[in-house]
Amino acid sequence: MSISLFIGSSSIGTSNSLKFLSPASKTGSFPPSSSNSITFHRKKVSQGSLVIKASGSEKKVELLLDSIKWDNKGLAVAIAQNVDTGAILMQGFASREALAATISTHKATFYSRSRSSLWTKGETSKNFINVIDIFLDCDRDSIIYLGKPDGPTCHTGSETCYYVSVNDYLKGSEVKKNMLALTTLYSLEFTISQRQAELGAIENGKPSWTKRLLLDQKLLCSKIREEADELCRTLEENENKSRAAAEAADVLFHSMVLLKNKDVTLEEVLQVLRQRFSRSGIEEKNSRS
Repeated sequence: MSISLFIGSSSIGTSNSLKFLSPASKTGSFPPSSSNSITFHRKKVSQGSLVIKASGSEKKVELLLDSIKWDNKGLAVAIAQNVDTGAILMQGFASREALAATISTHKATFYSRSRSSLWTKGETSKNFINVIDIFLDCDRDSIIYLGKPDGPTCHTGSETCYYVSVNDYLKGSEVKKNMLALTTLYSLEFTISQRQAELGAIENGKPSWTKRLLLDQKLLCSKIREEADELCRTLEENENKSRAAAEAADVLFHSMVLLKNKDVTLEEVLQVLRQRFSRSGIEEKNSRS
């Protein structure tokens, strides 16, 4: 048996489907690989309403929504995370209706406590967060919208709402909106960007290794080839794991300097990799122009 849930008025494009976890599943992820799942289909209808069709009983849908530990106001914490960079974009609150709307529209939707209504991130700025996946935590009292933002998430114009470092604050450092909560690779990318920005400045002594690489394409390319060969030798000569990790780190670093020279961000590279998921490598290579 299937049922339809009508969630307000909106405009959507082509048909899509998403799977959501049923309470019986142990994985806590969306979509799950087990058979204990409900598939939601979205489509445009003549009245302009969104329809979510659940292949399963009405009881299953109710169990799904009931399995989330909504607080006494009917809300749960909802966190938006960048699917490629891993950056935490923002935190809000979701109601049952907000979660249902997110599933149907693929746009991160929250519940505004100040306005007492649903709101979709980007409805004013057009900087939507396009939700690719949704996760529930182990206690089912918080939600992650994993997606791709169309632009800056924070109302200040910052990429994310999290740019105040407590360590920097306690040291008395100035708060900068481009100082985001960066993971290791993105911290490295930021440092390389700083070195590039400093290239025109007068220096005392020799330039850093990163600056030398940025200034000398021949040197940079020779180092990438050299480090790639050394990484391959760790396999061919059965070297230990730490050696392989060290050589891989060298390849990554020098490759990221080249990317900076080409004005290609690490996020763009990760997006390409994500788009290749579940696709034949031969098919993907043949599709390149």
